[in-house]
This record gives sequence, structure tokens and C-alpha cells, in this order.
Amino acid sequence: EVQLQASGGGLVHTGGSLRLSCTTSGFNSDHYAIGWFRQAPGKEREVVSCIMTTDGETHYENSAKGRFTISSDNAKNTVYLQMNSLRADDTAVYYCNAPGARWGQGTLVTVSS
Repeated sequence: EVQLQASGGGLVHTGGSLRLSCTTSGFNSDHYAIGWFRQAPGKEREVVSCIMTTDGETHYENSAKGRFTISSDNAKNTVYLQMNSLRADDTAVYYCNAPGARWGQGTLVTVSS
């Protein structure tokens, strides 16, 4: 069973940076991608970025492109989301997930104006 846990959230001012971490275990070839998702108050959950485990290809939601970077460290079984130039509308609970995995609690990112 694949398990993923997001961490690294916190409080930051507009323009600041945070790096989120997603630690994984129980991964196998069925899990072809790892994605970062977020859900802001009053909004639906959306995908922010994902990385393909097969070839490392990355994808970004439009508002994240140019500000966020997803990366992986296979030796540490960890996927990162580096978030720069944070804005108030980035405030959300951030989750990482993969096909077949259950949603966890996520990590809260709060960007103050």
C-alpha cells in the first residue's frame, strides 16, 4: 500500500517562499505520478503540479508556472514543491497524492497580505 505524507507548510508573507515535502512509502510501478493538490477555503480541490515517476516529466497549473518547482529525490523517497513569490491566493491546504493512494490531512500554507 502506497502512503504519502505532506509536510512543510506554515505562515509566510506575500512574496515569501516555502518548500513542501512529500515522503512516500510502498511505491510501485502502478504509481506513475505524484501530484501536489490544494484546497482553499470555499474552493474545490485542484491540482497544482505533478511529476511523472516514469520519466520525470513535470506539469504545472497555470498560476504555479514560473513560481513553483516540483522535484524528486528518489534516494530519500521524497517529492518537493518549492514555492516562491507566494501570494495570498496560494493559501490552502496542500496535499500530495498518487494513483491508488488515500487522501491524507495535508499541510496548511497561509500567505498573509
